[in-house]
Amino acid sequence: MALEKVISVDLIEIVENSCIQVRTKTAILENGVEISGKFHRHIVAPGDDYSAEDARVKAICAAMHTAKVIAAYKAAQIPA
Repeated sequence: MALEKVISVDLIEIVENSCIQVRTKTAILENGVEISGKFHRHIVAPGDDYSAEDARVKAICAAMHTAKVIAAYKAAQIPA
């Protein structure tokens, strides 16, 4: 019986204000057959550091999060 934990980015969506929503799946495999799985989502907002993200997420952020988009996102935030 060989157990394996596999973590993968399985969904990338562009949502409101050019934020990028990333869904990560954690699967537990037994002899190559998935026996358990769970999901985690997080958002990469314009201006966030995305250097630790998956290569596909980095490419989308580089294309979407231009200086103009970052400025518009920051301007739209409600001041604390």
